[in-house]
Amino acid sequence: MINGRDHIQRSILPIPDRTQVRLTTYDAKDPNTRFAPIEPLRPPKGAPNVLIVLLDDVGFGASSAFGGPVNTPTAERLSATGLKYTRFHTTALCSPTRSALLTGRNHHSVGMGCVTEGATSAPGYTSLRPNTKALLPEILKLNGYATSQFGKCHEVPTWQTGPTGPFDQWPTGGGGFEYFYGFIGGECNQYEPELFEGTTAVTPPKTAEEGYHLTEDLADKAINWMRQQKALAGDDKPFFMYFAPGATHAPHHVPKEWADKYKGKFDHGWDRQRELTFARQKELGVIPPDCELTRRHDEIPAWADMPDDLKPVLAREMEVYAGFLEHADHHVGRLINAMEGLGILDDTLIYYIIGDNGASAEGTLQGSFNEAVLLNGISGIETPEFLKAHIDEFGTPAAYNHYAVGWAHAMCTPYQWTKQIASHWGGTRNGTIVHWPNGIKARGELRHQFSHVIDVAPTILEAAGLPEPEMVNGITQSPMEGVSMRYSFDDAKEEERHDVQYFEMFGNRGIYYKGWSAITKHRTPWVVTATSTIPFDEDTWELYDGSKDWTQAHDLAQQMPEKLKELHLMFAIEAVKYNVFPLDDRLVERFDPAVAGRPILVQGHSQTLFPGMGRLSEHSVLPMKNVSFSITAEINVTDHATEGIIIAQGGRFGGWSLYTQDGKATFAYNYFGLNLYRTQAQHSIPAGTHQVRAEFAYDGGGLGKGGTLTLYYDGHEVGRDRIPQTQPLIFSAEESTDIGYESGSLVVPDYPARDGHFTGTINWVQLDVGQDNFSHLIKPEDRLRLVMARQ
Repeated sequence: MINGRDHIQRSILPIPDRTQVRLTTYDAKDPNTRFAPIEPLRPPKGAPNVLIVLLDDVGFGASSAFGGPVNTPTAERLSATGLKYTRFHTTALCSPTRSALLTGRNHHSVGMGCVTEGATSAPGYTSLRPNTKALLPEILKLNGYATSQFGKCHEVPTWQTGPTGPFDQWPTGGGGFEYFYGFIGGECNQYEPELFEGTTAVTPPKTAEEGYHLTEDLADKAINWMRQQKALAGDDKPFFMYFAPGATHAPHHVPKEWADKYKGKFDHGWDRQRELTFARQKELGVIPPDCELTRRHDEIPAWADMPDDLKPVLAREMEVYAGFLEHADHHVGRLINAMEGLGILDDTLIYYIIGDNGASAEGTLQGSFNEAVLLNGISGIETPEFLKAHIDEFGTPAAYNHYAVGWAHAMCTPYQWTKQIASHWGGTRNGTIVHWPNGIKARGELRHQFSHVIDVAPTILEAAGLPEPEMVNGITQSPMEGVSMRYSFDDAKEEERHDVQYFEMFGNRGIYYKGWSAITKHRTPWVVTATSTIPFDEDTWELYDGSKDWTQAHDLAQQMPEKLKELHLMFAIEAVKYNVFPLDDRLVERFDPAVAGRPILVQGHSQTLFPGMGRLSEHSVLPMKNVSFSITAEINVTDHATEGIIIAQGGRFGGWSLYTQDGKATFAYNYFGLNLYRTQAQHSIPAGTHQVRAEFAYDGGGLGKGGTLTLYYDGHEVGRDRIPQTQPLIFSAEESTDIGYESGSLVVPDYPARDGHFTGTINWVQLDVGQDNFSHLIKPEDRLRLVMARQ
C-alpha cells in the first residue's frame, strides 16, 4: 500500500502512464490475446466528496451559529452534527485568502500580498502564482476528482482579465477546475452580474425585474452540476466543489422581503448590538466565559453620537446586510438539501467558512449608497440628506450600497477592528464549520485549536488519502505551508499543531506563536485619501497573552518588553521566509500600473475596437480618466432613425456611453450614479456612412476634474456641453466596455432598450487619449496604419 490507501504512485502528477511488456498477437481472436481492462483514474477508495463554501466579508460576530444577530439556519444545522472552529483565521482580505485557501500556502508566498488591482513587481505582491505551488483543485483533478467552482474568482492578474487571456490563472484555464460559473473580480452587481462560464462571457438567465439574483443562480448551477456528476460518473468518482458567492461583499443586494425580516431589529445601534452578541457568544461557548469585550476605538463613532435623523438610514443598512447574509445561507442550504437528496451528505467533507476576512469597514462612517465613491478616494458627496432621500432603495437594483463602519465593527464582535486589519483578530478570525459524519465521530462539538486558511488544503489531502505531490506538470513542488486539521477532528483536547503564523496587509501586521500575539495596526481601511502614513519603524506594537486574554483586550507591551522583542524578531524572520518584505502600505498609488510595475495590456495612446467586441474589463481598454480623450466611430445609417449603443464603459453606478437616441448622437457621463451629464447632437445623423466623434477636453489641475464635451459628425461640430466632474480611479470592479450593445447595468438607466443593441452598422470605434487637439476626421489609411502597428 502507498500512502495507506492504494498502490498507485501519486507523488508525481499527472500520474505517469506505465507501459507493460506483453505478448502481442496478430489476431485479436487468438486465445492468447489478453489485455487488462481500461481503468479510469480514481482517487483512493473511500476518498470523500469535498465542498468548500466561502462567504465574503462576514465577521466572526455576524452569523447566529457564532452568536451573531443574523439567522443562519444552514450553518447551525451543519454545526449541530459537525464541528465549530472558533480560532480559524484568514488573511484579512479576499484575494489573499482565496489564494491561500486553494494552495495551502501563505498569501505572499504565492504572490498575492493584496488584491490583484494592487499588484506590484515585488515577489510577494505580483498576483502571479509560482508554478512550484500547484493548486488544490489541480492536485485533486489529477488524482481523479471531478472539480468545479461557482461564484467569485478574484485571483486573475488584472492584465489577464481580457477575452484574449492568457487564462493560466482562470479557474478553468490553469486553475484546476473542470467547470466554472461565476465572475472575475472583487465584487459584482447581484442583479446584473458580468458572468463567465469557463472563459466565455454569458448573460444571466433572467433579469432583475424577472426576479434574478446571483446567489440563487449560482446555487442552481451548482446543484445541476452535482446531480449530473453523480448521475453519470457514479459514486466512485468524488467531486470537489468550491462555492464562493459574492455575498456578503458590497453591494449589499437582496430582495426586499429578506431585508424586511429584520425591520426594527437594529434600531438599538451597533454598540448595543456588540453587547448582545457578546453575551450570546458566551452562551454558545464560542468564546470563554471569562473573556472581555474589546473597546470601541475612537476612530469608530459611538451610536449615540450619530445624528438622530440619520439613524433610520443606518438601521436600514444593517437590515439589508442581515437579509443578504441570511439569503446566502438559505441558498447554501439548498446545496446541502440536494446532497442529502442524493444520499451523499454524510460522505462529503464540508468546510463552511463564514467570511474570507472580517466584516468590511469600507463603507464610510455613515454608510454609502454607492460604495465605489470611497474606492475612488472621495468623501463627502453622499450627504446625509441624500442617503435619507434614498433609504427605500438600499438593497435594490437602484443602489450599490454598503453599511457604516460601526456595523462592520459590531459584526466582528468580540474583537478589535475589521477587514484589512490583519494585525487584530477582528480582521482575520472567521467562524468555520467542518461537517463529515462518515469521517468525524464527534457531533456538535467545539474546537479551539488555532488554525489558518492555509490548513484547509493539507486537511483535504489527508482526508482523501492523497500525498502532497512532489512534482506537478513537470515542476518540482515546494511543500505546503499549512498544517492538516485532521488531528483535531475527533479530539477536542489534542494539542494544536499550527503554532506559528504571521499576518500582514497594507502594513497592518502581526505574529502568532503558541498563544501569544504581537501586533501593530498601521493604517485604517476607510481612510483611503491619506497621502502618507507614518514610517513602519514608528508603529506601536502591542502584546497579548492568548492563554489568559482571548480577545486581545489587555496590551502587555509595557510590562513585557523582552517578550515583545522576541515576537517582533520572529515576525521579521517569517516575513523574510514568505516574501512579505518590502512592506507596502500604498493604496491609491498602486492602482496605477506604471507606479506599481505591473504590465499594461493596452499600450500607446490609441486603440481600435470593432463591433461585437465586449465584456472588456477596464484593464483591457485605454485608461480614459484624468485626461483628454476622443471616441470616434464610423457607422452606417439607413434611412430610418438609428438607435442604440455605439460604445459604453461602466454602468449605472459610474461610466460613460456614446449612443444614439431619436437618431441623434448622444454622450452621457454617469458620475457615481449621482449625476448624469448628457450632451446631445442638434440634429440626427444623416443616412449613409459617417464618423461620429465625442471629444472631451479635460480641465486638468488634478484628479477627477471636469471638462468640455463636444460632438462632431464628419468633423463638423453638432453639440457641446460641460461635464463638471469625473471619476478619478475606477468605474466598477466588474462592469465592462461593450461595442454595439451594453452588458451588465446601463450607464443611462432610463435608456429604453435593456441591452441597447445598435440598429445600424458599426465599422469600427477608435479611442485616443492624452492629446490637446484630436483630428476631427480619421482617414481610412490612418486607421489601417494604426491597426497594423498594433499587430
